[in-house]
Amino acid sequence: MKPMIVVIPQLFPGSDNILTRPGYMTEVQVAGGMPLLAPPTEKDEDILQLIEMADGLLVPGGQDVDPAMYGEERLPECGEPQGWRDRMEQKAILKALELNKPIFAICRGFQILNVVLGGDLYQDIPTQYDTTIEHSMPQPSDRLWHEVNVVPDSPLYDLLGQDSFAVNSCHHQAVRRLGKGLTVMATAPDGITEAYWMPDKPFVWGVQWHPERLGETEQNHRKLFEAFIEACRK
Repeated sequence: MKPMIVVIPQLFPGSDNILTRPGYMTEVQVAGGMPLLAPPTEKDEDILQLIEMADGLLVPGGQDVDPAMYGEERLPECGEPQGWRDRMEQKAILKALELNKPIFAICRGFQILNVVLGGDLYQDIPTQYDTTIEHSMPQPSDRLWHEVNVVPDSPLYDLLGQDSFAVNSCHHQAVRRLGKGLTVMATAPDGITEAYWMPDKPFVWGVQWHPERLGETEQNHRKLFEAFIEACRK
């Protein structure tokens, strides 16, 4: 039986549709998993049931995380948060960690997992971080944009066997202070954290880029989903 992967839903501004971008579902399926798009809910009992039945949790991209979650006022450059999603993801992440379920967090997911673990964010890279790299690339985003440097002897290095490789980049916020228990696996050339993991968990990985938009053409990015699904099988 294929591992069941619960995917946190998205509600885009101006839309009443519950959805997610198709790349998340496609890459989970190609890697051998069965994706299940969760309903938007903040009910503890519903989230508990979802995580208990899941073999893994995928936390995808989306809107900016509410800075109130890490004790800051929202800057003008920070987007309007979705409170229900912040709360749902926080509960789902904490329950998945408690039950030792594999977690793969992407872009916004990468950021909120860091926040849930006590870290914080740059609310806006262009106004808060000195860099010459444009982290919010022009569309289309299914192409390579900048390099990331991989930490030697990290799980990401073990998976890919490369010191560096190219990623896409679709974010204006970034991890600032790393959350408790997280260890960096890759950074951008300007020092921005691009990937991390939790050494004391079976599989808790996060990446700042969007591998679900690159898997069809770039094997490095498909390998991330394959590693996640393999962990879910165990």
